[in-house]
Amino acid sequence: MAQAPSASFDTREEVDFVVVGSGAAGGIMAKELASAGHSVVILEQGPHLQAPDFKHDEWGYNHNNDLVWSTRHGNRQTFRRNENEEAELQESVLGYAHNVGGSSVHFSGNFWRFRPIDFMEASVRGTIAGTNFADWPITYEDLEPYYTKVDWEIGVSGLQGPWDPPRSREYPCPPMPIKGSDVLLERAAKQLGLNPYPAPVAILSQPHNGRPGCIHCGFCNGYGCEVNAKSSSMVTMIPLALATGTCELRTMCTVSQLNTDEAGRVTEVVYFDGTGAEQAQRARAVVLCANGAETPRLLLMSANSLFPDGLANSSGFVGQNLMFNGYSSVAGIFDEPVNAWKSVPATRVVHDFYELDESLGFYGGGGIDGRHPSAGTPLEFALIAPEFFGTPSWGAEFKDNLANQFSHCAAFDGHSTSLPLPTNNVTLDPNYQDDFGRPAIRCTYMDHPDDLATMEWFRDKTIELMEAAGASNINGSYPETGQTGNVHLLGTCRMGDDPNSSVINSDHRAHDVSNLFMCDGSSLVTSGRGQPTMTIMALAFRAADRINQLAQANEI
Repeated sequence: MAQAPSASFDTREEVDFVVVGSGAAGGIMAKELASAGHSVVILEQGPHLQAPDFKHDEWGYNHNNDLVWSTRHGNRQTFRRNENEEAELQESVLGYAHNVGGSSVHFSGNFWRFRPIDFMEASVRGTIAGTNFADWPITYEDLEPYYTKVDWEIGVSGLQGPWDPPRSREYPCPPMPIKGSDVLLERAAKQLGLNPYPAPVAILSQPHNGRPGCIHCGFCNGYGCEVNAKSSSMVTMIPLALATGTCELRTMCTVSQLNTDEAGRVTEVVYFDGTGAEQAQRARAVVLCANGAETPRLLLMSANSLFPDGLANSSGFVGQNLMFNGYSSVAGIFDEPVNAWKSVPATRVVHDFYELDESLGFYGGGGIDGRHPSAGTPLEFALIAPEFFGTPSWGAEFKDNLANQFSHCAAFDGHSTSLPLPTNNVTLDPNYQDDFGRPAIRCTYMDHPDDLATMEWFRDKTIELMEAAGASNINGSYPETGQTGNVHLLGTCRMGDDPNSSVINSDHRAHDVSNLFMCDGSSLVTSGRGQPTMTIMALAFRAADRINQLAQANEI
């Protein structure tokens, strides 16, 4: 595997910034800080894969977890529904990538902006019992310039929709061509008086910034892009960061602790290198971009006499308020081939239900898009089709059904809100450790009743859409008993103005540690409507701006 060159710093040499994680936020942070002239070391626990390394390996990616952390890679995770249960070891509860670029390498590319309501919804809707529902300390207007920066520097294809929030500049690339399955969604939605429009995606519909357009291979969700059309931080930001000559990328480096001095400032980042040897990189400041599970774990593992409950955790909010986003899916069979497996996962979206009416009696909202029920891959479809459509699971009839159903089926999926609960959290498991001796991540999670009601509502609405589209063999589902894992890991080190109810301020600076910053899914205060990555990237561009300003003013 080829790897881009980078600067090289001695671990005992104090660099300006250590950035932990190279994913959606970390890649942007490193590029922006290094471009401003700062010396930067990126610590990434996975390898630096690049386009030639990716392949259409369904078994390897979907079952061997070749691209995501799991027990197979020594990263143990446990799960329980509440604190009264004993957490049990599971293969992969919290799904995230183990490579440069993080999960932006294998995500579906759906790129919905948050709307103004997402940042102030608690004030508009009021408190919700048993939750930590709160407003953000920033507004959509504060973040809009950075959403636009994501559009153009990361690369997004789309067309302004009827429900989209205001934007200062149009998309750099036109929307993806509509798929046959999404023609059916569009027709059904219009029949019901709704307003479908092209789905914005972080996948190039045409060449942009020196990268090619999509080749429509159908292997997006869960796969790395073999031509670099998917706009991951691995292909958009990391090369620019390394090209500055002031940024070093260290792969296969697993961070275990942040050390502080007597004044409580971070002085070095301790990690295990690719050989298993313990190292410690000295730094003037540290930015954690490790994701909504790894960032709180690292803070909790860094407890010391000054921070007995975990670094930057005087509020007790480190690890709390974990939000997954809700989901539902409805699949159906059509008389003619619709070829939902082709191209990118989604080309049309319905956002008429971004906010559900309060008269329903529960809080929630979200969006609906068209997909293939198996993410468009044949092996996965063979595993789920008999249960979905009530057909034989072996023999000649099984084969004949698969040959027909794979190209004749489509799914309409709902993506919805999750409320922040103190009981939903990431903590350190006392019974399990990873291969480096670090405590395993323990996830405690049970969806709020309003979240379950929202998922059920979207399931029912997408059944209605599927019926209007003319499907047969319609089957709909949502996690009725609660989710047991997800790839959206949000809210666990939330931002806020009050140090008693948040971990970082609106500059992403830890309330308790003046030279420690956090920016990833953990920073979010509310969950949005199911597609958080664009907001994470916009936050990273804004946070880097704020950090650069603080550094120039000698305030770090």
